[in-house]
Amino acid sequence: MNWRIMVGRLLSKICEESKQTWRLAGAAILTGLFQFSIAMVTAAFVGHLGALQLSAISVAQGVIAGFAYGAMLGMGSALETLCGQAAGAGQLQMLGIYMQRSWVISLTTATLLTPLYLFSAPILRLLRQSQSVSHVAGKYCRWILPQLFAFAINFPLQKFFQSQSKVWVITAISGAVLGIHALLNWVFVVKLDYGLLGAAMVENVSWWLIDLAQIVYLVSGFFPEAWRGFSTLAFRNLGAFVRLSLASAIMLCINYASWALMIALGFNAAVSVRVSNELGANRPKAAKFSVIIAVSTSALLGLLFTATTLIFRKQLPKLFTDDPEVIRKTSKLGYLLSATIALNSMQPVLSGVAIGAGWQSLVAFINTACYYLFGLPIGAVLGFKLFKLNEIVRNLDWDADWNPGTDGCSCSDHMENQMAERGLASGRASENMGRTNWTAISIELKRKKNYLRI
Repeated sequence: MNWRIMVGRLLSKICEESKQTWRLAGAAILTGLFQFSIAMVTAAFVGHLGALQLSAISVAQGVIAGFAYGAMLGMGSALETLCGQAAGAGQLQMLGIYMQRSWVISLTTATLLTPLYLFSAPILRLLRQSQSVSHVAGKYCRWILPQLFAFAINFPLQKFFQSQSKVWVITAISGAVLGIHALLNWVFVVKLDYGLLGAAMVENVSWWLIDLAQIVYLVSGFFPEAWRGFSTLAFRNLGAFVRLSLASAIMLCINYASWALMIALGFNAAVSVRVSNELGANRPKAAKFSVIIAVSTSALLGLLFTATTLIFRKQLPKLFTDDPEVIRKTSKLGYLLSATIALNSMQPVLSGVAIGAGWQSLVAFINTACYYLFGLPIGAVLGFKLFKLNEIVRNLDWDADWNPGTDGCSCSDHMENQMAERGLASGRASENMGRTNWTAISIELKRKKNYLRI
């Protein structure tokens, strides 16, 4: 009987913790998806303007704006540690001060990142992007500069609300603005034909609408203890806050990637709030149990999205472009994307544990080492060195039905036969000239043999 009682208590505890986690994670996931989708909706409308525009906006959003988004999200995540533990300990009067300090640091960081937007074209050329893509992406980045400062206001506000479990209002705001964003894109990009400039202006307006609505919610009297107006205390003890913010930024800015990652980041926010609240209330065992539930749930959802990506890998690119070649090549990347989703389903949640416990510096060091010492070098080898090898293999152009050793022909014999067939075909096409171009065939045969020796 005792084991039944223990199992029943465990199941009850799991259900209760899951409810608390989903209450936070559900809103955080939807908020992240809505806000991340602002960029995706823009890309979907711009992509139908042409392949160049789609390439340019993808680079601008993925490299420049994506880096800034991740950095600002990370800077704001320092509040999850401080505000969460303060809320757990009942020190609500400190939450507004912490948020203002985060605003000061985030706005300063946005100012320092401004040259990244202004000089994005030469930066992209330095990263080996084409001249045309770099030029168009550079213009777009300059146009969306106001969005950078909207990020700096937005994320500290979100963490302030999340630490007090006031999350569904910002979810509603983000969802409403996403609808407005899609409508404005349809009007200015499709109907009025303002192109990239119209898309950039709509994106700026959408982000500042989110900020304005959240500020109205902040000052409307719903947080009488946590928000008592602006204070000069926000400019004190900035050194320690800067170190925590930078560690959080480094820890998170390299993880910003996809819609599916927004799910994991939702659990990142939920588990950081749960852990910081429980640690602030001096309940470490409850914090540990929250970690187990959040990691397990996120891993299961990661497997679900992995399967979804594999199933619909050929349909998803059609949302962003009509170019058959782009669709075909993007579909092939579905396998790599699904593997990335599976691996990323738990890592951001574990980062959320570190944020809640205040371990940002340690995890930032680990993430940076893994990314820059291992990830980028391996990616460079696979992407550039093995790409050349792949080109060599592709240029061999074997016949699908050829099986060496079954017909007694050597590899060289087969290639000669293959090239002879091409030569005969070429000869038939030039019979009016009275002779076959065997010299060209000989040159081509030698080139093929050289590839084989490599």
